Amino acid sequence: MRKAISIQFFIGLLLIAFFNFFCNSQTDTAENSPYLNHADSVKYLGKESCRACHQSIYESFVQTGMGQSFGVATKARSSANFHLKKPVYDSVLNFYYLPKWIGDSMYVLEFRLQGRDTVYQRLERVDYIIGSGQHTNSHLTSVNGFIYQLPLTWYAQKGRWDLPPGFENGRNVRFSRAIEFECMSCHNAMPHLEAGSTNKFTKIPDGIDCERCHGPGEVHVTEKLKGNIVDTSKYIDYTIVNPKKLPWERQIDICQRCHLQGNAVLQPGKSFADFKPGMDLGKYIQIFMPKYEGGEDDFIMASHAQRLQQSKCFISSNSNKEALNLTCISCHNPHVSVKVTGKQIFNNACLKCHTQDACKEDVQIRFKQSDNCVSCHMPTSGSVDIPHVTVHDHKIKIPVKKSELTKIKNFIGLYCVNQSQTPNFSKAVSSLNYFEKFEGEASILDTANHWIQSLEELSIQRNLKIHYYYLKGNWESLIGSAKGIDLAIETDAWTCYRIGQAYQNLGKFMEASEGYVRAVSLAKENLNFLNKLATLRVQQVRFSDAKLLFEQSLGLQPKQEEAWVNYGFCLANMGEIDKAFFAYNQALKLNPDNQQALLNKASLYLYTNKKREAINLLKLILKLNPNAIDVKSLLANLESK
Repeated sequence: MRKAISIQFFIGLLLIAFFNFFCNSQTDTAENSPYLNHADSVKYLGKESCRACHQSIYESFVQTGMGQSFGVATKARSSANFHLKKPVYDSVLNFYYLPKWIGDSMYVLEFRLQGRDTVYQRLERVDYIIGSGQHTNSHLTSVNGFIYQLPLTWYAQKGRWDLPPGFENGRNVRFSRAIEFECMSCHNAMPHLEAGSTNKFTKIPDGIDCERCHGPGEVHVTEKLKGNIVDTSKYIDYTIVNPKKLPWERQIDICQRCHLQGNAVLQPGKSFADFKPGMDLGKYIQIFMPKYEGGEDDFIMASHAQRLQQSKCFISSNSNKEALNLTCISCHNPHVSVKVTGKQIFNNACLKCHTQDACKEDVQIRFKQSDNCVSCHMPTSGSVDIPHVTVHDHKIKIPVKKSELTKIKNFIGLYCVNQSQTPNFSKAVSSLNYFEKFEGEASILDTANHWIQSLEELSIQRNLKIHYYYLKGNWESLIGSAKGIDLAIETDAWTCYRIGQAYQNLGKFMEASEGYVRAVSLAKENLNFLNKLATLRVQQVRFSDAKLLFEQSLGLQPKQEEAWVNYGFCLANMGEIDKAFFAYNQALKLNPDNQQALLNKASLYLYTNKKREAINLLKLILKLNPNAIDVKSLLANLESK
């Protein structure tokens, strides 16, 4: 016994020494945390590094929804039915979609029919499947490392293919929805993003792994391999985070990093990769949600944490020091799939505080539901953001008849779910984001301006004012707010880009050039920035410079239809007619309805004395857009001669 005590004492001293070393050698980025894996220098190793010591947990976890959340597209990974031959039809854009396997590779075929004839088709390979298949499988493609969502999703509960969430009702962006770091890092283990890009990844892991809940494992693995073992029945092993040992607030933070989808506001100087389990999420990311009067029972798919925290059970248990804290892991074992957990496990969580005898529901209803608390108090229903899916509402409540719910919803405002006291900076940014990313009410911009005006940090206030005027389309005021900015040393790429856009829209091309050049220098693989600078060079009649920029952009990512259109226009002005035709045809291969490509190509036909071909293209444009007055006039003029 004495020997065991001395060993534990020795290990305790070792951990203290190790902790002191890290605290003395690191800045406060790790929040002076006792957890050694909070240090910025500690690396993520991947779930395979955990397997040797935690084999049974590993085998169980990889069968969970998290463990199967993301992976390379294989037949084994997919849960979809590929024997359904009826394609998905987008009636707005008049495109059909069909999944298919060619050998061991999965593809999405986009095509258009005229009668029974296929008049257009585009085939794109599926590189990754996102989603465990419990609810959905969505599909991603990689274009030289740039990741995009494909326009086809498998909805497992309904057993059907359809357009992905957000692609419905005329909003189908086809192959251009970029998957950025925020999305990738919630559906996966920690990825690596190419510096200066929004959606080019240099490393993409294979599903959510152990380190997303326990933190980076390098220190832990190193110490265990050295034989430094901690008796975790008596002590906390600070080389790794065990969520069970955390206060309930930090437990919730681990889960709501991803199970709280919304309007995420990064705090100044922070990134989505900075938060680690055991840290205070609100110091890194604050998530805002809209609040509606009359919409209290609406929820989105990934709102588990938000809804749980609205529950009386949650509020009561976590406001009473004597009570048993209710958190996500009170009901869920993250290492075990919900498919095999069993209803009684969830009921037992309720019975820790309640007795079944206290239930006032009719006995026959209780018998029909097998006394299942969840079925009544956390009923399944559809979310407001994803079609064909039902999920348990995590707001635990006494059921209310639907007839008693109000039908009218009035927007009240935004509120932060994971932080009770939020700085004015976060309120301003959340309002700007809500308008820009979530198509929020225009009035929210007035709210944004109110909070911007209250900011004391002048550089932050200035950049947010520029963003505000950019969204308002008030270019003169934007430039007024930008006075005094030295673009040569400005470090915010988006501020530089917005200044460039304002000057360009006002026809001040030299000033616009300064903004775009600086934006590109700060974010060299941001395709939008490159293309904007290239189009500006065309406006400046600097065609050789524009050509090089377009070729740089298309070299990085060759499936950009707008870049091909503008590149073709540049080439036409340089007299490179054959290359211009090629560029327009490349754009039309990507999108046969690109009206600018059709119009530019028609102009080239006229230039090369191919009148009939030009007329045919103009007629096609009018089919797509009958109200194109200039095209009507040009067509009438050509046909009259």
